[in-house]
Amino acid sequence: MIYNPQHSLELLRLGSGRGDAHFREGQDEAIRHIVEGKSRLLVVQKTGWGKSFVYFIATKLLRETGFGPTLLVSPLLALMRNQIAAAQRMGVRASTINSDNQDDWEAIESKLLRDEIDILLISPERLANGRFRTQVLAGIAARIALLVIDEAHCISDWGHDFRPHYRLLERIVRTLPPTLRLLATTATANNRVMDDLMAVLGPNLEVSRGDLNRSSLTLQTLRLPGQAERLAWLAGQLATLPGHGIIYTLTVRDANLVADWLKQQGLNIEAYTGETGERREMLEQALLDNRVKALVATTALGMGYDKPDLAFVIHYQTPGSVVAYYQQVGRAGRALDAAYGILLSGQEETEINEYFIKYRLPYTAGRCRGH
Repeated sequence: MIYNPQHSLELLRLGSGRGDAHFREGQDEAIRHIVEGKSRLLVVQKTGWGKSFVYFIATKLLRETGFGPTLLVSPLLALMRNQIAAAQRMGVRASTINSDNQDDWEAIESKLLRDEIDILLISPERLANGRFRTQVLAGIAARIALLVIDEAHCISDWGHDFRPHYRLLERIVRTLPPTLRLLATTATANNRVMDDLMAVLGPNLEVSRGDLNRSSLTLQTLRLPGQAERLAWLAGQLATLPGHGIIYTLTVRDANLVADWLKQQGLNIEAYTGETGERREMLEQALLDNRVKALVATTALGMGYDKPDLAFVIHYQTPGSVVAYYQQVGRAGRALDAAYGILLSGQEETEINEYFIKYRLPYTAGRCRGH
């Protein structure tokens, strides 16, 4: 297939809503690689680089020349509303099948059979569902032109977000025809994770890896052992911090505690956790629209939430790993000249993290599960 870089750029501008948008380093090359069907591709790029534009634009170009739909496996369906909206601006017909939209399954399946869906987004758990495999996947398997594995580090036992159902992809990838295009994306992959991904997604896997630093993001660490000290610091500093942001806590209890305290100080703050329920989408939009100063969140608000002008990310406690910290602080400063990541280190965080480890609770996996 002949790749048209100018048309690809036009799609980027439609999707981003910016007439002056240009590809970031490596984006255009990744799209070309997929469209031309050169080999399987693993893209390791920093958060905010625009990995979703790669697979949405590639899908649009493939569909325009008669190829079948794309199947995207992602743990972030609940937090991909912004990306799906961008795809729709490019004319990409995107649908999801997940546990939250069972009433829509029949209509979506009918559209798939009529070839009226360009990209189908599913969670990895769908792959373990017998009904999905036999009644949906089997019907489109022969027509799938591109398989996208989003947040590919979730495949790896060494990854900070290991998700067991992702290992089903290993079995699926082994049975893929050599002509099927495959794209895997992640922002976090150390050498051990890379080795695992090469073993699962290989053997013919090329890697596009960019600089994971972001010059616009200034990082600072403050050791304030007591919660009272950190609460006082937040109350005093939030009013002077420019813009809007996220305050991360390790537990639901602390998210509610911090949010309630800051509200008492007259700040426009809301808590966002896995227990927020139906209000989550409303709160996400409120932060996007700058109608709240900040959300005090657990890892329920993690990978996939896209607010390019997020001005700060504050950690009320140190996360469980450096990789988890990178994922969370990377929400800030995507489209700003200056943003801040502030880590408040306290005395209870070690005890909390040790508790999760001791009882093997899915704290780290929660970043993928949205807990």
